[in-house]
Amino acid sequence: METIGPDHSVPGLKSAFSWHSHWLRYDADRIVNPTQGDLRDLTLLHTPSVQQTASGSLNKVSRNKARQAKHTFVITDEASSGYSHKTIARSDAQRLIALQADYIQSKGQLIEIQGWVGVGPRAVPVQWLYTIEGANIAAMQQILAFPRSAVEVDPSRAFNPRFRVVYTPDFRPPVPGGQRILVDLDNHITYVMGPDYFGESKKGALRMLCDDSWQQGGLTLHAGAKEVTINGERLTVAILGLSGTGKTTTTFSKQGDGVKPVQDDMVTLWPGGELSITENGCFAKTIGLTEQAEPVIYRGTMSRDAWLENAYLDADGTPDFFKSVLTSAEVARLRDVLVDTGADPDNVDAYIQGRVHCVDVIDSSGTPRDGWDFTVWTANGRSIIPMSVIEDAANPQDLPPVRSMGVLNRDEGSGAITPGLVRFTSPEQVAGYFMLGETTKTSAAGKDRGRVRSPFTQPFFPRAHENQAVRFTELLETAPWIRCWMMNTGYVGGDANDVKQGKAHKVKIRHSSAMLEALFGGNIVWTADTDFGYEVVDVDHPDNAALVQLVGADILCPQRMYARDGRTDVYRAEVAERHSERERFLRNLGVDERIVAAVVPSESDA
Repeated sequence: METIGPDHSVPGLKSAFSWHSHWLRYDADRIVNPTQGDLRDLTLLHTPSVQQTASGSLNKVSRNKARQAKHTFVITDEASSGYSHKTIARSDAQRLIALQADYIQSKGQLIEIQGWVGVGPRAVPVQWLYTIEGANIAAMQQILAFPRSAVEVDPSRAFNPRFRVVYTPDFRPPVPGGQRILVDLDNHITYVMGPDYFGESKKGALRMLCDDSWQQGGLTLHAGAKEVTINGERLTVAILGLSGTGKTTTTFSKQGDGVKPVQDDMVTLWPGGELSITENGCFAKTIGLTEQAEPVIYRGTMSRDAWLENAYLDADGTPDFFKSVLTSAEVARLRDVLVDTGADPDNVDAYIQGRVHCVDVIDSSGTPRDGWDFTVWTANGRSIIPMSVIEDAANPQDLPPVRSMGVLNRDEGSGAITPGLVRFTSPEQVAGYFMLGETTKTSAAGKDRGRVRSPFTQPFFPRAHENQAVRFTELLETAPWIRCWMMNTGYVGGDANDVKQGKAHKVKIRHSSAMLEALFGGNIVWTADTDFGYEVVDVDHPDNAALVQLVGADILCPQRMYARDGRTDVYRAEVAERHSERERFLRNLGVDERIVAAVVPSESDA
């Protein structure tokens, strides 16, 4: 039995503990820092809907296929919240937390993972607590956390966590949706009730880090990072992007004389271009994964040391990373798993018996009707890979300052006019486009599709989003050498169907690598884009001929492709729409007028 409350000996933690009800005593036995082997055994015994792969790793099929932002609340009684998340009154949160404590006592066991977010002087100690059915989540979190031995001089001493996450996957609180993620920023505790998706554990600690680092003068970014050597010079590159835009792919792709991956998801930027990391592994999307295109991620994913979530396995346990629509026979084989994870058993049986067919319940875009999601395997499969199996990983305690920083925009659709590569021309323009955090919604967002904007691609920053723009501008002033850019990782001129018809282009991994290698090496001649004010590759300049050959002029300069194909009217309409939407979005966030003007140039500027 342990009191869950703040540790006043940890520097920087509030000494005043304002909410006495957080002193909850969990009357449950502790399994403290079990090995990966122990967690594997516990998972096979206690975690539902777990499958073994042909390589011997474990794959959990979860009820939730993505994080539940709609069920995430910051605990506060402030009249004017100043938060980007929903809020919940302390009294209401207290009742749910007490019910969670009762559930923990009824289960009688807790798995406790002690570890660190990051290494070095910026690292933060974290305690994760899971009820026994969350053994798989505990195992994945243990992989991503840095062990005590990597950070502490004497790991035998009592552990003093600064952040805490309490996770009960099968406790369904009596609220709409049966799920709640309650975030207590004052006391650095996150309570996860109901979700069985690993991302809630991972982001539980990282969301608190976002707030903590901001209060200390830094900014935690939803970004991958890698160390690149160009012409013998080492530099660190940070790559922002919403889930599904290709952060991990871009982070692990090769450019220049050598690439050493640092981090695939979250890093913190500090004054002077200093970068601190968060995780000791990789959380990668598996849809479309091949060894040829992404060898490092593929080999790590296929390792016995990896953990999988929502990957499709054939009957012999072999992952199929391209699985989409399920046949009736496949649904029959997976019936128990599908029903256990929320599928309507009557609908499942109707599909198995052939009374309902896929064409009856799946529209032309491949989206199933409500109640029939089980007919299409989720594209948000994931793998959790230890950094120890990642080839040529960088030393996280010996990173050069950030020299290059970009944002990924996965454009798609008839109005996909974003060039393959863009260079920003001013700090205000950088802040504006990073605030837009623009992309097209993908499988990581669930069923929703279409263009979305998320400030700094950072849906986990709990304070008001304008704080990110202010802090980022301040940090950029301390590191004026950082060059910032945007890369399209989606399509130009359409979508996958248009590519098949020869009317559009897919920006492939080899295109991205060629563009980034030229960018990092300073080998691009730029020209101004008259519609948006940023710079694009001058496809007519002879010095860019090799890059144009590798990537294609259409990807580098979409405007010409639209003109050649007689779609200038579509291009002009899309330019006008983006200017209007971007201006509205930025003004609603209350950003500085200079930032708005840098993103939406006036007619005289254009």
